[in-house]
Amino acid sequence: MSDRFKVWLQYLLPKHAITAFGWHVATARAGGITTGIIRWFVGKYGVNMAEAANPDITSYASFNDFFTRALKPGARPLARADLVCPVDGAISQFGRIERDQIFQAKGHTFSTTALVGGDAALGALFENGHFANIYLSPKDYHRIHMPCDGRLTRMVYVPGDLFSVNPVTAQGVPGLFARNERVVCVFDSPRGPFVLVLVGAAIVGSMATVWQGVINPPRGPVREWRYDDQQVVLKQGEEMGRFLLGSTVVMLFPKGPLTFNPAWAPAGSVRLGEVMANAI
Repeated sequence: MSDRFKVWLQYLLPKHAITAFGWHVATARAGGITTGIIRWFVGKYGVNMAEAANPDITSYASFNDFFTRALKPGARPLARADLVCPVDGAISQFGRIERDQIFQAKGHTFSTTALVGGDAALGALFENGHFANIYLSPKDYHRIHMPCDGRLTRMVYVPGDLFSVNPVTAQGVPGLFARNERVVCVFDSPRGPFVLVLVGAAIVGSMATVWQGVINPPRGPVREWRYDDQQVVLKQGEEMGRFLLGSTVVMLFPKGPLTFNPAWAPAGSVRLGEVMANAI
């Protein structure tokens, strides 16, 4: 099957219905059937259960319990850096934001304003700033951690499409990360504001944060939460959220003297806690 056909097929498939079905399967507590699905998944994708806090696949009551499994203590030590990688995954793209345009893949960009749900004032904070897109594959650890210390100020749920976010689709669907369903988390930090965007995808039944719990389902209109009167403060390396089935994290940082780890490269593998960037 050609890459072009794979992308074209996604336009035709009932992605929301497929995702709703996937959610029911992933949350079902079906005993031996659930264990069989997990065992197949581990073998199919080469999941490293030796790193899991609980490596016994028969003990997980649902697929999502397995998918959001914790790591053993010390499995991901934090580097000494201004910004550390918040997830295990593969780098899709990273670098400078060109005015308000973020590079997605060859021939495709999207705007900061579109990514954050149409808020032009929020998008403008990152004009000529920095971005990083990190893709989480099925085998990866699917909890998301803080790249630096931050105080949560806002969260916005933005409904949208549910295309796959794998590299083939990123090259074939214009504005992919700004058209898929997503949860936009806005933080203040000693270096200024930054944004973590949790991008949904086909069969991604849910996204959750540590302060709000499950955000979706339900799906529907734009929803916003304000935290100005609360002290939701998270330290570098602390868990901030998770995908219940995998997807992509997009990060936005403001203009400033920042240099990314020179070892990073598009499609390169990264691990939680590694050096992401340092202030010059």
